Amino acid sequence: MGESRRVTAVLGPTNTGKTHYAIERMLAHRTGVIGLPLRLLAREVYDRIVAQRGPSVVALVTGEERIVPDRAQYWVCTVEAMPLEIGADFVAIDEIQMCADPERGHVFTDRLLRARGLHETLFLGAETMRQVIAHLVPGVTFLKRDRFSELTYTGSKKISRMPPRSAIVGFSVDNVYAIAELIRRQKGGCAVVMGALSPRTRNAQVELYQNGDVDFLVATDAIGMGLNLDIKHVAFSASAKFDGRRMRALYPQELAQIAGRAGRHTENGTFGVTGEARPFDEEIVSAIEDHKFTPVRKLMWRNAQMEFGTAEKLIRSLEAPTDNEWLSRARDADDVLALKALVQLPEVADKLTGPKRVQLLWDVCRIPDFRGISSTEHVTLLARIFEFLVGRGLGGGRVPADWLGKAVKRIDRTDGDIDAISKRLAFIRTWTYVAQRKGWVDDESHWRGETRAVEDRLSDALHDRLTQRFVDRRTSVLLRRLKQKETLVAEVNDKGEVTVEGEFVGRLEGFRFRQDASSSSDEARVMRQAAVQALRPEFHLRADRFYNAPDTEMDFTEQGGLMWGTTAVGKLVKGGDIMRPVVEAFVDDEAGEEAAEKVRRRLQHFIDRKVAALFEPLTVMSKDESLQGLARGFAFRLVEGLGVLPREGIANEVKELDQESRGALRKHGVRFGQFTIFLPVLLKPAPTRLRLVLWSLWNDLSEFPESPPPGLVTIPNVAEVPKQHYTLAGYHPAGVRAIRIDMLERLADILRQKDSRAGFEATPDMLSITGMTLEQFSDLMGGLGYKGEKGEREKVKAAPTPAPVDPNLPQNPIPEEISVLAPSSDDAEPAAPEMEVFYTFTWAPKPRFQRPERGPRPQQGEKRERPQGDRPQGDRAKGDRPKGDRPKAEGAPAERREGKGGKPHGKKGGKPDRNDKPRNFEARPPRPEKPIDPDNPFAALMALKGKV
Repeated sequence: MGESRRVTAVLGPTNTGKTHYAIERMLAHRTGVIGLPLRLLAREVYDRIVAQRGPSVVALVTGEERIVPDRAQYWVCTVEAMPLEIGADFVAIDEIQMCADPERGHVFTDRLLRARGLHETLFLGAETMRQVIAHLVPGVTFLKRDRFSELTYTGSKKISRMPPRSAIVGFSVDNVYAIAELIRRQKGGCAVVMGALSPRTRNAQVELYQNGDVDFLVATDAIGMGLNLDIKHVAFSASAKFDGRRMRALYPQELAQIAGRAGRHTENGTFGVTGEARPFDEEIVSAIEDHKFTPVRKLMWRNAQMEFGTAEKLIRSLEAPTDNEWLSRARDADDVLALKALVQLPEVADKLTGPKRVQLLWDVCRIPDFRGISSTEHVTLLARIFEFLVGRGLGGGRVPADWLGKAVKRIDRTDGDIDAISKRLAFIRTWTYVAQRKGWVDDESHWRGETRAVEDRLSDALHDRLTQRFVDRRTSVLLRRLKQKETLVAEVNDKGEVTVEGEFVGRLEGFRFRQDASSSSDEARVMRQAAVQALRPEFHLRADRFYNAPDTEMDFTEQGGLMWGTTAVGKLVKGGDIMRPVVEAFVDDEAGEEAAEKVRRRLQHFIDRKVAALFEPLTVMSKDESLQGLARGFAFRLVEGLGVLPREGIANEVKELDQESRGALRKHGVRFGQFTIFLPVLLKPAPTRLRLVLWSLWNDLSEFPESPPPGLVTIPNVAEVPKQHYTLAGYHPAGVRAIRIDMLERLADILRQKDSRAGFEATPDMLSITGMTLEQFSDLMGGLGYKGEKGEREKVKAAPTPAPVDPNLPQNPIPEEISVLAPSSDDAEPAAPEMEVFYTFTWAPKPRFQRPERGPRPQQGEKRERPQGDRPQGDRAKGDRPKGDRPKAEGAPAERREGKGGKPHGKKGGKPDRNDKPRNFEARPPRPEKPIDPDNPFAALMALKGKV
């Protein structure tokens, strides 16, 4: 081989500048062609050359992309798409070790054997190809290039401890997505690079990584093919992959190809494993670090001299063997499998009438199965395209524009998730490939532009979905700014939303910063640090505004919280007095002591004024110096009870109060009820709500009872709720309901006028006070100590009032349809009487212990103790009720026997009014008169009764 057609093999590991050297050599010639293993890498090299020479002289040809200017001088192609007939001065094949690849190796081997430049040819690849190239390419010159930096193995690391500027490699889409999701949660985000991505999507993802928006890259083994990225560490998540036929372990040279992406130019790199991948053996580590691998012994080969006479001859030529010891016939690739399947279809076989149609069929079979649905689906699509292209002549047909348009339109949608858009991208690649074939469609430029536009739209949508799912934009901005040591700009809007560099990082609630919980631990620290810069002045401004705010903007909750509008700014805690709670403000430490003290002081003023306003009667009563003795002690008891005391617990103290003491307490609004001693003004909703909070604080409750809704006369009586909680809420439990204290005392006033021993019925006034039905009222009375007996009787209807008769008007005549001889309606059968239910209530106190036998009668002058029943007595202390305060009970017996429980009437031991006449009751017969005992010393006086 002459010097004018020199062939050079530039061999060495990754990061040796081989591709850069090839570009320099190509640009040194007038024309050149470079073949690259991936569409992604071809686009990268194309962009580099365009930046140096301009787009008018650079062509890009891949299976799905074809940019060929009129004055093209330099062709950047995938290896399969390389034009071999143009006679370029320079030809280069990158990643020549791909000759040993089971799937695509035969293509690279063909270029190794046949592709030559007029002046210079370069083969770029691994040192393992030296021996085989020397045998297959006569006169080749070898140029060895050493790695610019060192590569070191660091063992296994968790993803959470992965250093920045790392690439994690997976070998399936699901694995890549799972790792990317994990990194987003723990590290804030990552870029995703896969061979199936379009160049536009891949470039956008790489840009995320290269410009520092994210510090991590998750990729398939596609990054091993020449992509130049700023990677410091490569971690393998697995050491095996599916090669299209089976799962197999990666060869050491394949691991080295990927690991070699770590380190750029003179910067050293590291590699290791992560996740479930087992650490590498020492032999593999040594081979990768020293770049020493087993030389390639066999290259994949397929006969390039194809015969198109018939389909059978074409298949035989493709299956032709080789006798070269360095070559091995490649297994049937997808195009050969598609050809064998198509020739079995009668509709295809019938059209194979000549060599041109066989060659056309072969061109159709070379359409890659981008969709990857199934081999049957792919063959069906190829058969349809072949049918269109055959047409009526020898390959003179075209793919119909309307059919192609419908197919493209179905794909032209950017909705859906990552998988849906990725699938559409794979589909559009098929039609992009078809549009790139010369003579297959009418108006080729239109369809190339149309399919390219659809692919760009889908690529942008896929990039957006990948970024939304796997990149936290907020984190990337913060980390990049911090690495650049720039001052972060933080702001707080009127809604309390805190942003740093325009990214939402949390919310300011009152005087506490609520950080967004979606951030990782590292990011959270950065965000808070940045947010504090904006929050410090905001805290002081808010504290001043809060201090000057009116009380109407503040409130307390039923659980002791303190609110400013809808924001919690503090809580109440137990103080030294039940009516003097202490405030605990919710203020972050970053606000400073001055702002915190201002908030605390304002909250204390608010709650002090609230207690003073709502419990003013108690405060005035406690400070009344005119209350002395028992009255003053009772006032303190009311203050401790916050204005409500059950009478049953203080019955003795109430009895000891004289009329003057009671009068003094009544001046402060105290009411001595039969069941409760209370201040009616403190039963209003606002004091009741605060009373429950203050009492709960004082008694160290973890959960405070809530006040009932205002306006309810009765509420349910829940067994689990303590009775004291009902009393504090202003209710008295009785039966299944609890009745409001003030309404209960009104009811008690009515009940005192009834004869509870003889029995009485419920009146409309009683039902109106309680707002209950008769059955509900019966249960309530049972809870108050009364027994209700249900009965039924005929309902008495009021007699109808006759209408007035005007004497000046004629009387109504008997209607004609009514006969005077008809029987009278009085003779008709009478209607059934309407019945009504009623209850008779009698006093039924709870059973007491059996009274012991009666002792001797007390002597004259001794006071006889009178046992009391269980029924509450109300204001019954001596001298407490003025005369006429309560009417006498109708039907009360003339005398009360001592020792019987019951409802006393009038003064203790008093006699009935002599003007009252004896009355009879239907409820029981009159008591029979007992004969006078002649031995009774009062017999003589009794005999004179009525004679005086």
